[in-house]
Amino acid sequence: MNYNLNDISGAKEQKKSTLAALKKLLDLIQEEKRTIILAMVIIFVNAWLSLLGPYLIGYTIDTYIQSKQYQGVILFTGILLGIYLTAFVTNYLQIKIMGGVGQRMLFSLRNAVFNKLQELPVDFFNQNKAGDLISRINNDTDKLNLFFSQSLMNFIGSIFTMVGAGIFLVGINPELGAAALLPALVIWIFTRAISPWVKRKNAANLKSTGGLSAEIQESLSNFKVIVAFNRRDYFRKRFNEANQKNYDTSVSAGLANTIFTPVYGLSSNIGQLIVLAFGIYLIMTGKFTVGLLIGFLSYVNNFYHPLRQLAGLWASFQTAMAGWDRISQILSLDTNLELVEDTVKDSSAAYLSFREVSFTYPNGKEVLHHVSFDLERGKTYAFVGPTGGGKTTTASLIARLYDATKGLVLLDGKDIRSYTPEERTGKIGFILQEPFLFSGTVRDNILYGNPEYKNVSNDELASVIKESGLETLLARFDDGLESKIQTTGDGISLGQKQLIAFMCAVLRKPELLILDEATANIDTITEQLLESILQKLPATTTRVIIAHRLNTIENADEIFFVNSGEVIRAGSLDDAVNLLLHGKRES
Repeated sequence: MNYNLNDISGAKEQKKSTLAALKKLLDLIQEEKRTIILAMVIIFVNAWLSLLGPYLIGYTIDTYIQSKQYQGVILFTGILLGIYLTAFVTNYLQIKIMGGVGQRMLFSLRNAVFNKLQELPVDFFNQNKAGDLISRINNDTDKLNLFFSQSLMNFIGSIFTMVGAGIFLVGINPELGAAALLPALVIWIFTRAISPWVKRKNAANLKSTGGLSAEIQESLSNFKVIVAFNRRDYFRKRFNEANQKNYDTSVSAGLANTIFTPVYGLSSNIGQLIVLAFGIYLIMTGKFTVGLLIGFLSYVNNFYHPLRQLAGLWASFQTAMAGWDRISQILSLDTNLELVEDTVKDSSAAYLSFREVSFTYPNGKEVLHHVSFDLERGKTYAFVGPTGGGKTTTASLIARLYDATKGLVLLDGKDIRSYTPEERTGKIGFILQEPFLFSGTVRDNILYGNPEYKNVSNDELASVIKESGLETLLARFDDGLESKIQTTGDGISLGQKQLIAFMCAVLRKPELLILDEATANIDTITEQLLESILQKLPATTTRVIIAHRLNTIENADEIFFVNSGEVIRAGSLDDAVNLLLHGKRES
């Protein structure tokens, strides 16, 4: 299955309208529906309170100022002050309410994206860069938060104000109102035509930002290699290229986001000129008053000023929608490791079986071709072969990190796809060649994913470790269980990392234990110690060892040779050595 988000975005680009994308986003925050409605009511009240001002000012000029009735002027001044103070309170309330909505939405959205990532298979992470995924969780969701917490209330308020001002304009004088609103029609046509282009520019900028984040993450993660080979120039060049691309897309997006402002400003000026010219003509003909013209000009300003604000807000909206497109790509994905109903009737004694299994990585060639073999309970099996022959792929299929492209993998007589993740990981332990450690302590890492010892004390855990024969391994750490582990295990050797992974796997007491080059970075004496610990596992535990060192596999009950997509029985250790030397199956 193709999980490459760049390919997905290319295939689905512009297939969904902005309205549909917004509806899907609102569906995600249904819990905020009542709060958003309350905020919209407050925004509506605030807009209409602001719109009463110009009408009352015009009425005061025509009724009281021209006739010099100053008591009326004072009265309406007080009324206007009350209206403006009420508008101030409603404005504060809408800012407070929508600020909370934005933060809660950001919290929920980041949780949703992260939880979705937890559901996706290893295949997804092989096809997408970690830096780009981090950018989607941090940067793209923040674009949405900024729009909801800051821009949305201004966006809706501007629309309410514009609609209200338009109603007042047409209501006061239909002819003059229609003339004043004519430039708005041109703006609407312009906005409809240019919006898709603005959205594409913002999407390209967000994508390049993700690429820049991925480049930084990759460079910093591999900085030791950069220093060791003195290739700072190479990574500096790659960073400069990513930075330049991000700069170019940022300039293009900035231009796209600001293109509305001058056009909207010009339309506002033209609208005011039309009103001024036509209004003076109507006053000269006795069809209009000075107070009404002043109020009318205020309403024109109340119509076009929010329109100018909408220029920037619409660009912010398009940026938010571009970010939402990138986020929704992740949320729309489903794992290809689905649970299926077990329909297999297996009567063999094998604990694990491959039946005509073939496997192909996405956009790659077939790695395994119609492979069949059986692993019996309680035996030790070694898989050997040249680098790139398919050993780790075979181990990954055994652990169901991937599903077979064709064929069937059986675990304990059942289709491996019929086990829940909890059931499967309870039966299978996997020690990787390069184990990943979390920041914390040795205790935190060896108990990771092991609910059986979740609440045990250090003394109780020490007893369990001693019974399992792991106390010698724990002694390799100065502070024992409380030894500090830095992020990703920096500060300890790769061999110590493998010891921690080994303890974690053994304490889980798996029915099948896979060791993928698990002793590659451990000295011979420690390797012998690990072998003695493995011997203490229950007699029913099946062990799968992937190794290049011959002393690691010499005690295996059976050896398989993996190469060129085939898995064949190698026979004795000497036969396996011969196959390794010649790299082919003997006839």
